[in-house]
Amino acid sequence: MGKKEKSRPRRSFTPEFKTETAELCRRGDRSVGQVAKDFDPTETAVRGWVRQAQVDAGERDGLTSSEREELAALRRENRR
Repeated sequence: MGKKEKSRPRRSFTPEFKTETAELCRRGDRSVGQVAKDFDPTETAVRGWVRQAQVDAGERDGLTSSEREELAALRRENRR
């Protein structure tokens, strides 16, 4: 039988941390891989934060952070 890799525990990061981390990548100060290595989130998480920052800045299509929050609130309300 193969050796199973342990999965990382789910962690949460503050919105400020996500914004600052995404900005490092967007400005070209560091690559996604370097940010993930230096600050310890996964590369997938950092890519998602960068993508969301691009949406919020109007550089990419998608729901902005405020639209996502509103949608989540409406869904919670509908469940009640």
